[in-house]
Amino acid sequence: MVKNRQPSRAGGGQSIREVPFAAPVGVPAGAEVMSFDLLRSRLPPRSLVEPQRPSFHHLLAPDKGVLRHSVDFTEYAVAAGAWLWVRPGQVQQWDAMDATEGTAVFFEADFLDTVTTGAARLDDPYAPVALEPDAEDGRALRRARDHLAREWEGFGRLPPAVHTATVRHLLAVLVLRLAHLDHPAGRPPAELDDTFLRFRDAVEEGFTRSRRVEDYARLLGYSPRTLTRAASAGAGVGAKEFIDRRIVLEAKRLLAHGDRSAVQISQHLGFSSATNFSKYFHQRTGQSPIAFRTAVRPPAARHPTAGRPD
Repeated sequence: MVKNRQPSRAGGGQSIREVPFAAPVGVPAGAEVMSFDLLRSRLPPRSLVEPQRPSFHHLLAPDKGVLRHSVDFTEYAVAAGAWLWVRPGQVQQWDAMDATEGTAVFFEADFLDTVTTGAARLDDPYAPVALEPDAEDGRALRRARDHLAREWEGFGRLPPAVHTATVRHLLAVLVLRLAHLDHPAGRPPAELDDTFLRFRDAVEEGFTRSRRVEDYARLLGYSPRTLTRAASAGAGVGAKEFIDRRIVLEAKRLLAHGDRSAVQISQHLGFSSATNFSKYFHQRTGQSPIAFRTAVRPPAARHPTAGRPD
């Protein structure tokens, strides 16, 4: 499933590991389907205690028990019938899976065709992580997942190119159904609130340059009050809070993942000084940047094999 890079060391612990996709020998490159039992056997022990940052999509579907998983520093408890979608670049952390049964689907974004990639919004950084389908959608998703799993396990019964095409089409069905669970009557997000979507995209593009609602209002041609109403309707928080949450998430990712100093991170995020960044981060998280980095990175001494790739 994965091939882990050798971790670097900083701040008395390890930075979060990049996890690239590595296709098993003799099967189609770019995707893999497996049971949780097989997944458990492949996860090295340290994966259950260390955060990691995969470069590919994870679709995790428990059938029995509760899957506990952390994504971008938020804890999720996923019951049977629900789904968890971890996207490339997000920071994840596995929990013990001993009492959980289900199916895991892993794939790289470019394994799917461009039409599916766009329709499923694979590059949407604000897409939901936890998905809870209703009974009807749940049945359709199980059928799609089980059909994909059977086709995956039947490798060798068809010519390799035909098998790969079949897996690609069945995976497309699954991700399209999952991607549109959260939209009323199947409507695409562009029909829900164009003002919020424009604001959201502008924040994603410019949050390292501006934290001011007024700047985004001027850029988009709206009033600050309009953006606040749109953010409240689209995300459940005001415009300023929406901007702040995006900045804090990026700060957490940088603190946990890399070796940049607080000064370098503050400069990257557009703060005038490391002191101002530290105050901003502490006000919104209750921790200093250094305390957060120390808490999220397990000490290297706890993992005697930490210097070797798995």
